[in-house]
Amino acid sequence: MTILRWLIVGITLVFVLNAFRNHWQAVIALDLTPSHLIYSAIALLVTFIAHVWSAIVWAGILRFLQQPAPLLWVLPVYLQTNLAKYIPGNIWHFYGRIRAMQQTGTSLEAATFSTLLEPLLMATAAMLIAIAASQQIWLLSQDNQLQTVLSILLASSLLCLIHPRLFNPILQFLSRFKKAPLRIQHYPWFPLIGELGFISLRGSGFILTIAGFTPLSAKELPLLLGAFSMAWFLGLVIPSPGGIGVFETSVITLLNETFPPAIILGSIAVFRLLSLTAEFLAAAFSFSMTGNPFKLKK
Repeated sequence: MTILRWLIVGITLVFVLNAFRNHWQAVIALDLTPSHLIYSAIALLVTFIAHVWSAIVWAGILRFLQQPAPLLWVLPVYLQTNLAKYIPGNIWHFYGRIRAMQQTGTSLEAATFSTLLEPLLMATAAMLIAIAASQQIWLLSQDNQLQTVLSILLASSLLCLIHPRLFNPILQFLSRFKKAPLRIQHYPWFPLIGELGFISLRGSGFILTIAGFTPLSAKELPLLLGAFSMAWFLGLVIPSPGGIGVFETSVITLLNETFPPAIILGSIAVFRLLSLTAEFLAAAFSFSMTGNPFKLKK
């Protein structure tokens, strides 16, 4: 699995670097105007809010699983461990959250499940937004009907997977040696809505970044949101630290025929920088407010 992960990272980075090599002159010719700086600043703020909102959604997931925790405990745990997703392996942010929950007395099964349910809901939300955004101008073209059908089937499968009737037997099997196995009582509508908000905020930051390079029309917004959601989904499910390489490759592939390559390459480079900066600022903010989360108690 480790070899496959590094192979994927290597292939995607080669693809992205080759795209930059072919268009680097056009990229460096892009003008960074005051207007672009304003759009980037707003995109940074929106992305920062998205990460804080994601931590709040995780608090809602914990409550949904009957493992409630104070928000002042959840925010630093989530935001500080979030940086660990860029460590090769792409599991260390999960490990940090599980470890933090165990230190508060939560069982390993409950801690693991609460941590793994989040990316499942994120993936479902991303697919739903990609499909909804594509209904107007993207996936429903004659050339992409098969892709539309496959996307709808995948989203439907994810929606069914998190239904209590399917999910509880899985939980019961995983907790078969426990006297009181984990169960979900109802469909996780509110956490799913929360993740829809998270993906929408991240997509808005991406759109604002592109708007700094080129004027956008209203009809292009669904295309950009759908492309971002699909690329973000692929970056989540394909093994790569923080989705680096996979996300960029997907965006280039999806938007290459709609926007000039220089605009796409410049935008994804700035957006990746803004995303990393926002995550770092969110972690620093949470640390300044509450300190080390592993010393906090529920």
